[in-house]
Amino acid sequence: MLIEINFDGIVGPTHNYAGLSLGNLASTRNFGKVSRPRDAALQGLAKMRANLNLGLPQGLFVPLRRPNEEWLRQLGTRMDRAGAALQANALSASSMWAANAATVSPAPDTIDGLCHLTVANLVTMPHRSHEWRETLAQLRLAFADTAHFAVHAPVPAPFGDEGAANHMRLCADHAAPGIEIFVYGEGGGPFPARQHREASEAVARIHRLHPTRTVFARQSAEAIAAGAFHNDVVAVANERVLFAHELAFADRDAFYETLREKLPGVELVEVPASAVSLEDAIASYLFNAQLVTLPSGEMALVLPGEARETPAVWQWLEAHVAGNGPIRHLFVHDLRESMANGGGPACLRLRVVADPATVDPRFLATPAKLDRIEALVRAHWPEQITAQDISSPALWRDCLAAREALCAELELSELCWDQAGLSG
Repeated sequence: MLIEINFDGIVGPTHNYAGLSLGNLASTRNFGKVSRPRDAALQGLAKMRANLNLGLPQGLFVPLRRPNEEWLRQLGTRMDRAGAALQANALSASSMWAANAATVSPAPDTIDGLCHLTVANLVTMPHRSHEWRETLAQLRLAFADTAHFAVHAPVPAPFGDEGAANHMRLCADHAAPGIEIFVYGEGGGPFPARQHREASEAVARIHRLHPTRTVFARQSAEAIAAGAFHNDVVAVANERVLFAHELAFADRDAFYETLREKLPGVELVEVPASAVSLEDAIASYLFNAQLVTLPSGEMALVLPGEARETPAVWQWLEAHVAGNGPIRHLFVHDLRESMANGGGPACLRLRVVADPATVDPRFLATPAKLDRIEALVRAHWPEQITAQDISSPALWRDCLAAREALCAELELSELCWDQAGLSG
């Protein structure tokens, strides 16, 4: 049976605020502050547990090996000899935002009837550009059943691809054929457009999508300039519902008309700029919520605490739920550590429509497994990381050991490595 499974990235032990992401206002604003990796991981795990308790299938991905000494070797250096900027890029825990891991096209949408996943190249930002090899290895483990999945290497540079954060799907229900929407940006503003149309078109071809059920839409320059570095900061879709800010798309009228033609019965829930400004939408991550279908068939938003703390946003949400709109429930979580680096509930998860029986069970969450992970995080994750700690060999070794312990706990020996070679 095909169902939607949300695979969340477990926040890694190197979670820190190095301000590496140009255009991500939260990342820039919190540069140099003290991070709390243990709290960050526990907050993410608490969201996963809450979603499980709602009856939503839940998967997980483990953090990547950080610091990434192999990447530094390719640059002719090593961690104890690299400058501060390279050290920070090599230590980044940004793979926690699994929405950037890959683009996923479920089997009902593809000509060959396979679920296709293309790992994102993330070439625009140095700290993310070296994620894809380890992410690809993890995807090939989780979705190794070639009778049901095809996992692809990234689109080659220079065409930037940032994965599911710029991809949406509309359908009557998750198991039905859908409309796949690729949202791209164009350069020329104060921040780079991270998703290139060429990359989106390549993914659509690789996934063998039906051209008549594939849509390419341009993100508005205004949204990117305001800090919507990915489309999922200003829009999210689930089944027949598109939930978006009025200023999310460059030509929204034509885009909406296309959706109505391709999916009769689509519901467009648009938040007007007069009610919620782009600034409030981005600060609160209103649209970086998880829009999910509960077992009852009702839709709900899984939101960060910042949404409730932003008056205009919460007022709009309460009015919508009190009215006749399709979103019937609001669930709020403390994700402050992730939010401070620019990642909300939707950033932390990759949506995969699949039969759980076809997925490697090591990547599927259960309450007991989350209990074990939480205990390990409490024992091994650093309580805090300061800007000065980024250059500490002791921190590097401790974080590698923490990740090794997690991989061992989850019996993912394929993802373990010999840490004895770490410099310093």
